[in-house]
Amino acid sequence: MSDEPVDGRDAEAPEEPREDAPSESPDEPEFDRPASDPAAERPDLETDGEGVVGDRHDPTPTYPDADEEIGGIETPPDDEEMPLADHIEEMVLRLAVVLLFGAGGTAIGLLWASDAIQYVWFNVFPYAEGEVPPPHLYNPLELWLTRIKISSLLGIMVALPAFVYECYLFMRPGLYPHERKYYLAAVPTSVVLGALGMLFSYVLVLPILFRYFTYYAEGSADVAYALGDTFNLIITLTGFLAIVFQIPLFIMLAIMMGVTTRRWLAQKRLYFWAAFAGLSFMFTLDPTGMAPILVAVTMILLFEGTLFVLKWVGTE
Repeated sequence: MSDEPVDGRDAEAPEEPREDAPSESPDEPEFDRPASDPAAERPDLETDGEGVVGDRHDPTPTYPDADEEIGGIETPPDDEEMPLADHIEEMVLRLAVVLLFGAGGTAIGLLWASDAIQYVWFNVFPYAEGEVPPPHLYNPLELWLTRIKISSLLGIMVALPAFVYECYLFMRPGLYPHERKYYLAAVPTSVVLGALGMLFSYVLVLPILFRYFTYYAEGSADVAYALGDTFNLIITLTGFLAIVFQIPLFIMLAIMMGVTTRRWLAQKRLYFWAAFAGLSFMFTLDPTGMAPILVAVTMILLFEGTLFVLKWVGTE
């Protein structure tokens, strides 16, 4: 038989590659081939020489929407970014409004200042009617300064709700709707608590204090109370207790707004007691220590009484 193939072609001759077939090199792996440059295909993209960075950069900063969640926390509806200087300017203007209200209340109180001095003087001393020692003046302007000081009590009464309301307006963009309701309800509550603090000072604290002063002075010296110094103590205690009686309001607001809890306040009560004692001795002008002790005890009782009420109603 003949060794030539039937079709007349050489069986062992290599097959010639086709011109339209892609050339493949057996020594060059597929993953070593250079990839196509996407920047060349999309010239509108920026590149840093190593790869595509992204679309054209927009330098305008973007902020989340008011109702957008940031890190899983929903932002208040009116919350917005503001420079620190704008915050400080707004805070100063709102404090100026509070001072304006306080000055207006003081000016109105001057109309009845003389009657108020006489009424307070003859009711805080532990003497029978007709035996109260008269006030003594040791300065030409002492009477007028005392009138201004006692009128400032009315200014404090007017400025307290104004202060609470201005604080509400300052923090309003960062508050949720339910928190705004709590804060607005605190404005009339602040007035009531301030009046209770002044009444508590006049009915209980001042009589105890002046009875103590009179007791240790009897038999040692003739008591001659100076008008100015006496009313300095009266006004300081009365105004300070009007502020002290805001403690239950501040605790309730902090708990309702989620700033703290009753359990945490109860655990840290000793720190609060120490702070109350420090504030009492700092702002109460009495070297004998009796007035600071009375004020500190009052603050602690208000604090503990508020925690007891919260525990009784089941607030944690």
